[in-house]
Amino acid sequence: MTMEFRKKMALLSGEVGVEDAEKLLEWLQNKPTARVDLSACTHLHPANIQVLLAAGVPVCALPTDTALADWLRPVLVTI
Repeated sequence: MTMEFRKKMALLSGEVGVEDAEKLLEWLQNKPTARVDLSACTHLHPANIQVLLAAGVPVCALPTDTALADWLRPVLVTI
């Protein structure tokens, strides 16, 4: 599973592909105070990055993969 949805937290893990973007967008639209945890994410398709940017959702944990985290840090809202 690449995404797990809790009450107010989306946990993205492994390779989050383009097919996950619509599901992520739908969940975020229904959870305006949600946060996202990317710590276990190893790949994030650009469609999902666009969803996160459009939703303005805060990211509470960047990927532990430093290369991916360094790439995402400048564009995502982190807390």
